[in-house]
Amino acid sequence: MLDPYRCYHGLAMAEAARRFRISILIEAPFRGWLDRAALRRLAARVLRAEGVAPPAEVGLVVTDDETLGDLNRRYLGLDEPTDVLSFGHEPFDPSTTLRAGGLRTEPFVTPPDGVRRLGEVILSYPTAERQAREAGRSVQEEAAHLVVHGLLHLLGYDHENPEDERRMRTREEELLGQRAH
Repeated sequence: MLDPYRCYHGLAMAEAARRFRISILIEAPFRGWLDRAALRRLAARVLRAEGVAPPAEVGLVVTDDETLGDLNRRYLGLDEPTDVLSFGHEPFDPSTTLRAGGLRTEPFVTPPDGVRRLGEVILSYPTAERQAREAGRSVQEEAAHLVVHGLLHLLGYDHENPEDERRMRTREEELLGQRAH
């Protein structure tokens, strides 16, 4: 006899394996100012467009300038706030990076649950707000740009030299469907 719980549970697990897990933490002062669902859809769209196979997980964090400044100082040695930082859970290995797109081709270790944990994208709401005002767009649009930028970093893109910067900006604009800079 079929156990309905096991059938449902098995179907739910199979469905979860076909999706991305995108957790979003917006710190208290900034809650209600960004559309979480839109950011989640955008992140999933970027992951699909970049060829990331589910199940995969990424975290998005919206915080303040002080937190980004502290992280920038501790991990990059830069004593200044920034708009977005990415912290990958997969080690960067140039031998597994495609030069054409910058996408890592293999995860370091797949956890027992089979979920590829890409890392965290952390953005500063106050900086996004300032940059949005300067660019003449909404904070939601600026946050979307920062999320795409951060995700591309997690996937191996960078802007350390002019060619890499051009490739990354072009990809950001393709994914956002608008001029991103």
